[in-house]
Amino acid sequence: MAKFLIIRFSSIGDIVLTTPVIRCLHRQVSGAEIHYLTKNEFLPLLSSNPYINHLHGYDEDFKALVTKLKREKFDYIIDLHHNLRTLHLKIALGVKSYSFNKLNVEKWLLTAFKFDKLPSIHIVDRYLATLADFGVQNDGKGLEYFIPDAEQVAMATLPETHRNGYIGLVAGAALATKQLPLSRIEALCHTLTQPIVVLGGKEDEETGSILEAKFAGKVFNACGKFSLNQSASLVAQARVIVTHDTGMMHIAAAFCKPIVSIWGNTVPALGMAAYYPKDFPAFHRICEVPGLSCRPCSKIGFKKCPKGHFNCMMHQDIGLIAGKAALFFRLSSLV
Repeated sequence: MAKFLIIRFSSIGDIVLTTPVIRCLHRQVSGAEIHYLTKNEFLPLLSSNPYINHLHGYDEDFKALVTKLKREKFDYIIDLHHNLRTLHLKIALGVKSYSFNKLNVEKWLLTAFKFDKLPSIHIVDRYLATLADFGVQNDGKGLEYFIPDAEQVAMATLPETHRNGYIGLVAGAALATKQLPLSRIEALCHTLTQPIVVLGGKEDEETGSILEAKFAGKVFNACGKFSLNQSASLVAQARVIVTHDTGMMHIAAAFCKPIVSIWGNTVPALGMAAYYPKDFPAFHRICEVPGLSCRPCSKIGFKKCPKGHFNCMMHQDIGLIAGKAALFFRLSSLV
């Protein structure tokens, strides 16, 4: 029996994107005991994952963490974060480790000089490459998200107008340059004719409240009202998800939902597009503003547009986004 420690400290989407590693390792390495280390705030993401033997939380007390993990006597570390902190941890634990290729040089060349040397490989496959020495291969089953029974959201919780189907609209993103400005989100809600549930955390509550007040009867504001797992339940029950490049996009892909994804300063070529099971007939439309020489300006994002114009979001085709969402909404009712 081999004892593995998988490390991914953050964030929502990145952790969801590691779920094929967890599943494939469990199913393809006989007797594998799988432990997973992440920040405490993200533990709920994996709390019901049946392939994990033990979850470890991290709360910034590095010395205590090392002491605790040394007692586990791991055989291998699978480092899916690969930063200075995980380097220190690997040195401290002193066991054989495998780290995924972050392609930082290639990403820098693309964002700084628009010189594209990135291989056409999704981050999920780069994560899985860390298991090559164990004979593990991609099983093609895509991402997974397991919601605890106690956090499943009943449809009766929603307004009656939304119980026969709704579009899940993810309001925010980690950084401002990855999300539509409020005026453009309002334009999208105005154009959509279907019921809308606005999804997000407490940081998105104000946006959700504004939309709910302005589009009474059409928009239900779920921002900040539900836990992470409950929000995932709302994603799972939506007919369509309209989202920025966010963790909720990856949760939607884990449930094989139709997705309309809106891309601003980042691009799918960075390897973080929605990841579906192999050969799955996915409904996914990527929405970008073509012909912008400034994209991508960052692999993560900024608080404001470095150029000042924010054309990558201000020039998004709202009609196209709404039209694709409406089409997927109709098609999903036939499945």
